[in-house]
Amino acid sequence: MKKILLLLAEGFEEVEALTVVDYLRRMDIVVDTCSITGEKKVEGAHKIIVESDKILDEIHSAKDYDGLVIPGGMPGSTNLRDNHRVIELVKEFNEDEKLIGAICAGPIVLEKANILEGKMVTSYPGFEDELSGIYKEDLVVQDKNIITARGPAVAVYFALKIIENLLGENRVEELKKDILLDMVENNY
Repeated sequence: MKKILLLLAEGFEEVEALTVVDYLRRMDIVVDTCSITGEKKVEGAHKIIVESDKILDEIHSAKDYDGLVIPGGMPGSTNLRDNHRVIELVKEFNEDEKLIGAICAGPIVLEKANILEGKMVTSYPGFEDELSGIYKEDLVVQDKNIITARGPAVAVYFALKIIENLLGENRVEELKKDILLDMVENNY
């Protein structure tokens, strides 16, 4: 069974975090939400309080996971970026060539970990100059093990790209039917 670690900091973007958690869990991917605050309850950018599964002190290495997800939001992204242990984890996941996803402002965390040089990347508009990678304006961009995405409205497609990498395209199509995304795409 595939397993993902999703990091939560005060001010995280709720749509980006919870869409990923919901859709991955629908596909039987284990997702451990992890607060970096030391407390399990974390308040998002829009005052929605989420109780995480774990706190950062309980995460000892990347070895127990197939991937890492970093939601955006402000100041959630800067709180993740400025946490030394988060940066160590990002580097460890990257060294092990495990999947790393970051959406919206989240790629600034990857930049701080120095893993974007020469890689194609995207982000929420306005963060382009903070990223050393090859900037693209696509909704979702993947370069090897790193997936980046634009922002809240793209959270569904960000989650689908993560699922595609973990389970394959057939499972993505299955989820699209289950959540009626295929109907939306055909009619909207």
